[in-house]
This record gives sequence, C-alpha cells and structure tokens, in this order.
Amino acid sequence: MPPSSSARRIAVVVKGYPRLSETFIAQEMLALEQRGLALEIWSLRHPTERAVHPMNRKIKARVTYLPEYLYEEPLRVLRGAFWSLRQPRFSDLIRAFWADLRRDFTANRVRRLGQAFVMGRELPEDVRHLHVHYLHTPASVVRYAALLTGRTWTFSAHAKDIWTTPDWEKREKLAEALWGVTCTAQGAKHLRALGPHPEHVSLVYHGLDLSRFPAPPESHSARDGSDPADPVRIVSVGRAVSKKGFGDLLQALAALPPDLHWRFAHVGGGDLLESLKAQAKRDGIADKVAFLGPKAQPDIIALLREADIFALPSKRANSGDQDGLPNVLMEAASQKLAIVASDFAGIPEFIRDGSEGQLVPPGDWAALSNALNLLAREPERRKAYGATAFERLRHEFSMEGGIDVLEERFRALADDKSSSEPVAA
Repeated sequence: MPPSSSARRIAVVVKGYPRLSETFIAQEMLALEQRGLALEIWSLRHPTERAVHPMNRKIKARVTYLPEYLYEEPLRVLRGAFWSLRQPRFSDLIRAFWADLRRDFTANRVRRLGQAFVMGRELPEDVRHLHVHYLHTPASVVRYAALLTGRTWTFSAHAKDIWTTPDWEKREKLAEALWGVTCTAQGAKHLRALGPHPEHVSLVYHGLDLSRFPAPPESHSARDGSDPADPVRIVSVGRAVSKKGFGDLLQALAALPPDLHWRFAHVGGGDLLESLKAQAKRDGIADKVAFLGPKAQPDIIALLREADIFALPSKRANSGDQDGLPNVLMEAASQKLAIVASDFAGIPEFIRDGSEGQLVPPGDWAALSNALNLLAREPERRKAYGATAFERLRHEFSMEGGIDVLEERFRALADDKSSSEPVAA
C-alpha cells in the first residue's frame, strides 16, 4: 500500500542506519511502510558496515544523516544554532539542556544539543511527530528537537538504553514523551515504575516476519558428535561485546570432552572480536572455531539451516548493559534449530527451559558446557526443541501483533489535526 499523499509523515530517529545488528528496526519500518504509513529516517551516525540487509534495500523512506561530530559540519551546525536562537521555544530547550548538563557534564551532551539544532531547522513542515529508537542518546536529540519545535515524540526502548541510562534521565524523558513501547516484560516493568502512569509504556514484542524466511528444513541432521568426519555444528550470531557472553561460550567449548567432535561458527563484528580469536587460540580450539565476521541475512539463514545447535550465553556486562530479547533467537527458531541460551533478561519470555530450548545460568560456562555436551549427543531432543520453538514463534511471536499496535497509534498521531503545529522561523 503506497503512503497517503495527504498523511503527515513521521520521522523515525535511530542511532545508526543501516545496521545489520538492528534488523528488528528495519523489519518494523518496512512493515509500517507496507501498510501505507509515510516515514522518513533520521540517523545520528553513518553506516560502518559494507553488507546491507535486504530489508533495508526495500525501505523507501528518505534518510537524513545528522552531523556525527559537530566539527565535521561546522556550517550546518552554525546554521542550525542561529535558526534555533530565533525560535520562541528556544528558552524551553536551553532550560532543559542546562539541567541535563549539570548532571551529565560531557561532550556527548553538547553534541546532542548541536544535532537537535540541525534537526529542528531541517525537519520538513509536514513531519509533525518524532519516534525514536533507544531511550539514551537518540532520545536526547529527539527530546531537544521536540522542545525546540513544539513537535510531539514517542519512543521504542530496547536493552542497553534501558539499563545504562540514569533513572533521573529516563524519568524526565518518560514524562515528556506521549507514550513508549519496549520489547521485554522486564524492561516494561522497569520503565513503568519510572513513568507518569503504568499505561504510559506498553510491551510490544518485535516478533518475526516469517514471510522473510524460508520454511524450516524438513529435518536437521542426526549428528551426535561421534564421527570426526561429520562433527556437530554449533553456531552463534551477535556482536562481539561483553553482554553476549562469547568469552564464556569459548570457555565452555574448550571444556567439552575429547570424544565429542564439534565445530563452532560465529557471525558478527564487534570490539572484542580479536580478543575472542586470541582466546580460542590460547585455549587450543582455534582449529575448531571460525569467526566469519558480519554477514548479510541470506548467509546467516543458510548457516542456521545447516547447524545443529544455536548458542547465545547473554549476561549483564560490567557497564550494566544487557540484552533484551535478541531477535536472532527467533531467527534460529524460524529454522527449527535447537537453542541453548542464558536464563536471563527477556530470553525466558520466549525460550522456556526444557520446552523451546535449554537455559543455563548467565556467566556459568561450566553449566553451558554441560548443556552443549548433552544436547550435541541427542539429535532427537534437538528436534523436539526446534519444533516447539518454531510453533511458539509462529503462534505467539509473529511480527503482526506488534505492528498492529504501532500502526494504530501512529495513524492516530498522523491524522490528529489538533496537534500543535511546528514553529516556523
């Protein structure tokens, strides 16, 4: 369905675009466009990856990149600042900014103000509402731009932004946003306790658009780790960062008994990638481990279809960062792949221990090793886990339910003739 020519557009603000690690955002934007909503994308950062997901290529919304660092586009920033100085709501913005700066005296805070100046000046008149993904720095830019221009805004909170943003900041942003959604019950409970009322934050799972995925294989292999020529294939997908627990996974793999024959493949980039490669070499398993780097979705799906076990040992990082409900678990389930993951964050909302997969305590590499060892030897149990996870995905975690909620809310905003008009210079 093409966007209505008379509908006001909604600006969707993200930290970076496109990103292979944020297919859940691309999935949502594409689905909303296909339902006829008029969107445009504003990104705080340019892309850093060469590979682009097929969904991003289908999204038709115009993309505008804000200055990632203010010194890189000084004239654009100055034009935004001088324009902002003339706006009637400039004093409201500066009052909020100084209150924030006193509690967070960082260059990052100043950068967000400069980006808001640029965004406020460059937003088209027919964009009446801003929706931001992530409640930390992207929401700061959106909050400042909304204060400056009189536009309304809403948010989608995910994981890191919930658990690493100070409570005072979340409380103030929640009070100013019209509403928000988040993708785990744990995150919703936390944000509702900080919001003006419990209904202010809704639980909306990303789910998965199964139409984007091939039907699962009729059957996975019966490998049991006994044949050195046909080892059990274990796979994981995710950025090499602390909260994913890949160091624990390598330690668990290194502890597997010598009579179990296996291979492990990791897909994803990340700051810890070289450290993980060194760990694998140090632990004597480098010949069994392949670090494939970032891959496009078709390559990932092909890998999942050939694998026997998907492992994701998420945990809380020292910084406080943690996962929500990683979409890659649902992608693994779409191919009826047996899952071993942490009993942590939003994961048990989808994977119930002994039903859709096996859960282990976060950070417990010994328990993870034991779970992998036993499941690798039991192809029938893997088959049962994969089938149950696929049925739960299909019936309870499809994309459509969440998109229905967002479409209804966005249409109400786009059609609201009484909402405040943006201020023109």
